[in-house]
Amino acid sequence: MKKTMSKVLASSLAASMVLGLAACGSSKPAETTAQANAAAETTTAAEAAAATTAAAQEAAGDVTLKMSWWGGDSRHNATLAALDEYMKANPGVKVEADYGAWSGWTDKIATQLAGNSEPDVLQINWNWIYQYSKDGNGFYDMNQAKDFDLSQYDQKLLDQMTINGKLQGIPVSTTGRVFYFNPETFKKAGLEIPKSFADLLAAGPVFQQKLGDDYYPMACGQYDLAILLTYYMQEKYNKAWVENGKLNYSVEELTDGFDFLKSLMKNHVIPSQEKLVGDGADSLDKNPNFIDGHYAGVLEWDSSIKKLTGALADGQSLEIADYPADYGTPSTVFKISMGFAISKNSQHPEEAAKLLQFLLNGDGVKTMALERGVPASAAAQKTLADADILNGMTYDANKAASSNYVFALSPYYEDSKLKDSSEGAYYSIMDAMSYDDEDSATLAQDLIDAVNDCEAQANA
Repeated sequence: MKKTMSKVLASSLAASMVLGLAACGSSKPAETTAQANAAAETTTAAEAAAATTAAAQEAAGDVTLKMSWWGGDSRHNATLAALDEYMKANPGVKVEADYGAWSGWTDKIATQLAGNSEPDVLQINWNWIYQYSKDGNGFYDMNQAKDFDLSQYDQKLLDQMTINGKLQGIPVSTTGRVFYFNPETFKKAGLEIPKSFADLLAAGPVFQQKLGDDYYPMACGQYDLAILLTYYMQEKYNKAWVENGKLNYSVEELTDGFDFLKSLMKNHVIPSQEKLVGDGADSLDKNPNFIDGHYAGVLEWDSSIKKLTGALADGQSLEIADYPADYGTPSTVFKISMGFAISKNSQHPEEAAKLLQFLLNGDGVKTMALERGVPASAAAQKTLADADILNGMTYDANKAASSNYVFALSPYYEDSKLKDSSEGAYYSIMDAMSYDDEDSATLAQDLIDAVNDCEAQANA
C-alpha cells in the first residue's frame, strides 16, 4: 500500500510540475525540458528506493501484528509472556497487545468489526462467528492458512467453527459451568459443602443466623442466573434449552424455573442484584465480599476458575462440588469456550497463523498453560501432560463438566441481544426479577419472547 501511494503522489507531483511550467509560458524551453527530465529522474529514483526498502522489509519479515483478548490478570500475564517468547524467537515480528476484562468487551469488538478496525488476531466467543459472520466471510478462512496444523483438532469442533465451508476460527478449548464452594466459610457456618439444591436452600438461613446478614452460600450475577435457570430446566424437564430455533419450554414450565430462582433469594442463598451492585465491583474476582469468603459459592466456567481462586484472600479457597440432581439428571451448560480468529482485513494473515500455531500447538503452549481452559489441541494436551501441567482444578472441573452435560447449546445462547450487559434480555429480565419482584409468569413470557426473537433474527 505504501509503494502504491508513493507512486500516486510522485506521479501527481511530476504532472503538476510539468503543467505549471507549461502554464508559465517560459521563454527558456530548453531549460524547462531539462527541469522536467530531472524531476522525472528524481521520481523514478524515489520509486526505486521505496520499492527496494519495501522489498528489504518484506524479505526481513518485518511485520507488526495486533492481537486482542479478554480475561483476568493471570490470563493476561501468561499471554504477554508467550508473546514475548514469540517475538524473541521471531525478531522480525512485533505483536501489539490489547487486553482487558470481559465487561464492555463485546461492544468494543462489535465496534471494531463494524469499522473494519479489528486486530489481526482476536480472541472470540464461539457464538461471534454466527453473529458476525453469517455467510462465512466475517473472518479469515483458516483452511487457507498454510502454517497452522488443523490435524490437531477434533473435526466435530472444527465443524462448529465453520460456516459455508469456511473455518472462521480455531477452537481453543471446551468449557462448562461447574459448582464451586468455599469450604472455609461453610465450615465456619458448621455445614458441609452442599451436594444438592435442598442442601443449598437449607444453608441460606444458617448462614444468616450464624454468620450474619452479609454472608451468603452463593453469589450469582444476572448472566449466572440465566445459566442456573438453564441448568434447572434441563435437569428437571430433560430437554434442551432451545430446539428448532425456539425456546423449548412452556410458560408454565419456565414459571416454575423463575419460582426456583426466587426461592434462592427468599432463603438467603444468593444476594439480590441490588446488593451485588452496591458492592461496587463489576465482577466477582474484584468483589471484596467474594474475596474474603462472605460469598461462599459460584457457578462458573471451568476455564475461568483460576481467575476467581487467584483473587481469594489468604485462608480462603474453592473446591469443586457435586452437580445437584434433586430434580433429574444433571445437565450443565457446555460449549466451545472461545476461539482465536484472524481478521479478514489483516495484511499479514500467514504471519498471524504462524503466531497462533506457536500459541496453540507449539512452544507457547506451556506458557499459556490452562489459562483458557483445557486446550482442544491434541498437541497442546500432550505438551501439558508431559510437563505435568494437565492437572489441577481447571482440568478436574473440565472433566466434571464434560461428564455432566446432555444437551448441545444453541450458538445464539450468548448472542449480544441476550447477553449484552447493558441491553441484553438476560440482564433486564433478571433485574426485573430481583429489583422489582416481577411476576414469574411475566418473566417467563418475556424470556420466551426474547430468545425466540433472537433465534429468528439469527436464522433469518
